[in-house]
Amino acid sequence: MSIAENIARVRANIAAAAKEAGRDVSEITLVGASKMNDADACRQAIAAGIDVLGENREQEMTKKLAEHAYDGAPLHFIGHLQRNKVKNVVGKVAMIESVGSLELLSAIDKQAEKLGIVQDILLEVNIGGEEAKSGFAPESLEQAAEEAKKYGEVRIAASSREDGYTFIPRQFDWNPDAAYAYITTNNTIYGTRYTFVPDTGAVPLVADMSSMILSKPVDVTKYGCIYFGVQKNVAPAGMAIAIVRDDLLGHAADTVPTMMNYTTLLAKDSMYNTPPCWCIYMTGLVLKYLENDIGGLANMQKINEAKAKVLYDYLDGQDFFQNPVEHRYRSTMNVTFTSPDPDMDKKFCAEAAEAGFVNLKGHRLVGGMRASIYNAMPPEGIDKLVDFMEKFRKENA
Repeated sequence: MSIAENIARVRANIAAAAKEAGRDVSEITLVGASKMNDADACRQAIAAGIDVLGENREQEMTKKLAEHAYDGAPLHFIGHLQRNKVKNVVGKVAMIESVGSLELLSAIDKQAEKLGIVQDILLEVNIGGEEAKSGFAPESLEQAAEEAKKYGEVRIAASSREDGYTFIPRQFDWNPDAAYAYITTNNTIYGTRYTFVPDTGAVPLVADMSSMILSKPVDVTKYGCIYFGVQKNVAPAGMAIAIVRDDLLGHAADTVPTMMNYTTLLAKDSMYNTPPCWCIYMTGLVLKYLENDIGGLANMQKINEAKAKVLYDYLDGQDFFQNPVEHRYRSTMNVTFTSPDPDMDKKFCAEAAEAGFVNLKGHRLVGGMRASIYNAMPPEGIDKLVDFMEKFRKENA
């Protein structure tokens, strides 16, 4: 198969997948990895309409640049970049896709400053936690805050990090001149939740409510912006919903892409690009179910609190399983717990899976177990889980 035929086949596959997902195929960039391919092969790929060429090795890239192999298409660096090679890459590629450390990021920034340019990059995230692979750890919150400083000044107003994120702080160091204050109302990893709305004064409060929305009533008037992914309590994954106060629209930074600007989306009735029709349809069904079958969010809250109480009461009534979260901040959506040791945790998860209780393994940052008991989990499911936990305890205590 020729290079042109191969690219055409890949394009057809992309178009089919985009159609199935309800996406605009023009939003998808086809990057051709040119590693181990000579200059002529690169030219063939460009002639066949490849969007971007991606090079893995600095030495190979330098050689092909001298041969004008990439003329006619943007060039990205997609391989591991050593810091001593940064000067040979910055300014010669449109993007560096593999920035996996702060040291490398700093080296790129310094070289770009010398050249008087802005070098576009992508941060590499090691979501699998594999030691053999590079990349930022997802939990690098402080590092993320540092990155956010490129768009403005960031202040962490409060944190319970030193106590293992087992409670929600109530003392905040708000900046009265801040553009906004930001919180996540439910922590799925550590199993905590906000039980109060922080008073930010005149500073707009922005909240990510992805993992608790529709689990209880929310007074939206206390927030400047609420946004959430729908995949927990609303609809299948693939859509986000935002509730934005009118006076905050029209103030997006210049760096915000047009298609992510809430003002743009509002002006186009949320159809600036192809809308996720299936997600919208399912959202409508869920909202009708909550209103007509459940009787509203106040009733949904009662159901969720009752479910969580059954599980927390069991955890508090024995000493084999432990939950470290302060009682008043315990999540009603994500209940975390551990057994006496990590080996026992593994045994519990394995036997639980055999018994039909899946995805109980806790997040890799904290280990242990996590029961995600969103709206769709019936009370009977909690009762059966507790029965299994007690059986396991008796057999292993």
